[in-house]
Amino acid sequence: MIEIELKGYANEKIFERVRATFEFMRKEIHEDIYFNHPCRDFSKTDEALRVRIKRFNGHFEALLTYKGPKIDELSKTRKEIEVNIDNVETYIELLHALGFKEVLTVKKTREKYYIEKGVTITLDEIEGLGKFVEIEKLAKDEKEVEKEVKRLLSILKSLGIERFERKSYLELLMEKLNLSEGS
Repeated sequence: MIEIELKGYANEKIFERVRATFEFMRKEIHEDIYFNHPCRDFSKTDEALRVRIKRFNGHFEALLTYKGPKIDELSKTRKEIEVNIDNVETYIELLHALGFKEVLTVKKTREKYYIEKGVTITLDEIEGLGKFVEIEKLAKDEKEVEKEVKRLLSILKSLGIERFERKSYLELLMEKLNLSEGS
């Protein structure tokens, strides 16, 4: 699948606009543990591998996610492969055994809202970074990307978002902490 995603910096006023405009789905707590490949530096290849631990409504869910390089110049659109995992510790042990190194853990509180079938918008509060809004749509192929990026961008602009960000939360935190992914 192709994940078409745009992200913008937000404040409480923008959060309130989203809450008033779209249908609330749920609040989630995420703990994203990022890994670097033993033979190539994901920060240089623009890839990501993470284990996401997600808690919501008394439920627990964990996913192993690979994200390929971004495929356009405006958004964070990329190929994404996700696998549900049931034993986080065992998967992390497996990654370590294969030579993968933990880079950083990103913690966030996320409110998820429904826009329309296949399109969601989230209010993210990232520990150490602040508030962001992300809008996302999954697509089957790259033919949809240009049209959908423009449409999703217009939704974000209509909410008052003026400053956009293509870097991941991991990249932003690494910069803030003055770390390199290989460290």
